[in-house]
Amino acid sequence: MLCSEQALVIFSGGQDSTTCLLQALAHYGPNQVQAISFIYGQRHAIELNCARAIAEALGVKQHILDLSLMAQVTHNALMDAKAPIKNSPDGPPNTMVDGRNALFLMYAAIYAKSQGIKHVILGVSETDFSGCPDCRDIFVKSMNVSLNLAMDYDFQIHTPLMYLTKAQTWALADELGYLDFVRQKTHTCYLGVQGGCGHCPSCELRDKGLREYLSSKEAGNESC
Repeated sequence: MLCSEQALVIFSGGQDSTTCLLQALAHYGPNQVQAISFIYGQRHAIELNCARAIAEALGVKQHILDLSLMAQVTHNALMDAKAPIKNSPDGPPNTMVDGRNALFLMYAAIYAKSQGIKHVILGVSETDFSGCPDCRDIFVKSMNVSLNLAMDYDFQIHTPLMYLTKAQTWALADELGYLDFVRQKTHTCYLGVQGGCGHCPSCELRDKGLREYLSSKEAGNESC
C-alpha cells in the first residue's frame, strides 16, 4: 500500500541516492516524490548530468540548487580537479567536503517546507561511510531535531541505507527491479570517468559491493 504523503530525495545521480529515489517511488508513489540536487563546485559535471537524465527517465520533478559558494570557504579534492584523490589511514579521505550533508539537509528542508513535504530522504551509510562524520546516524538525528526546531515543522529525515553495506544496497536495487538501471545509469566516480575509473575510492567501493552481491546471488541460485 502506497503512503499518501510526499517525499523529497536529496539526489546526486549516484548509486546510493538513485536507489533511495527508486525506493521512495515504490513507497510513496510516482506523483508524490520530488528530487533536489546541488551544484557545490564538484570537480566534474557528469554526476549531475546523470541525475537530470535519471529524474527525467523516472518522471520525477527535480529542483537543482546552486551552492557553488562553498568553494569560497573550504578546499578538498572533490572540488579541486588538480588535487590528487587520496585515502587516509587515520581519517576520512581528502574528498570529504566539510559540512556538505548539513548544508544539503538545511536547504532541502527549506525547499520541502515550501512544498508541504515532511519526509526528506538522504542516502548516507554508516557502514560504508569512509569516516565522514556527517554520514553518521547520530548526526542525522541531531540535524532532524535542529531543523524541526528551526522551522517549527515536523520533518522526518529518512536514511534507508544507513546500516547497509554496498552489497546490500545493490541487493535493494535488485529487489526494486532496477539493478541494471542503477548499474548503467548512475555515476559515482570521483574522477568523472564515464562508466567509472575503477581505481578511485568511490569506484572501488561500488565495484567491490557489486561483486559481493552478484557472487552471493549466484551462490543462492546454485543452492536452489
